[in-house]
Amino acid sequence: MEDVAIEPIDLAARVDEALAVQAVAFGLGAEEVAIRRQIVLRHLCFPGVRALGALTPDGRLTGFVYGMPNSRTHWWSTVVEPYLRRTGTDEWLDDSFTITELHVHPDFQGRGIGRALITTITDGAEEPRSILSAIDTESRARRLYRALGYTDLARPVHFPSAASPYAVMGAPLPLVR
Repeated sequence: MEDVAIEPIDLAARVDEALAVQAVAFGLGAEEVAIRRQIVLRHLCFPGVRALGALTPDGRLTGFVYGMPNSRTHWWSTVVEPYLRRTGTDEWLDDSFTITELHVHPDFQGRGIGRALITTITDGAEEPRSILSAIDTESRARRLYRALGYTDLARPVHFPSAASPYAVMGAPLPLVR
């Protein structure tokens, strides 16, 4: 990670660059990127949203994370709440910092960048815990989240128009080092 700095970014100004990272990391097409662009820009209007980038010395964005204090009125919360209620964990929707997106370009994965992004952003959270959703498959991302102290709160969770099921995970803050 010595060639990458983690620092706050103006995500609105760098949204296309960030979504290009997400598109490569997730295999998204242009239509999906256009939809996600509108979602990200809408999220940036919510109170308490913060974004960090992983930047090379020449300023290239190689990864990003953004999140916000959770609200039960957010779309994500309204989708996951019934699943969390079924598992008796819906209290995680209160007093939590949500990791909305975390992506690292595949050329930069495996260097601790994702870990640095998520720990840095959650270290600045006022909330006592963090929640997120991840595709419900064994992956590098899920292994990272578990290593940081996240546990499954509900799975499988089905989001409208998502092809794959997700897991909702939560961890007390600060995250495990």
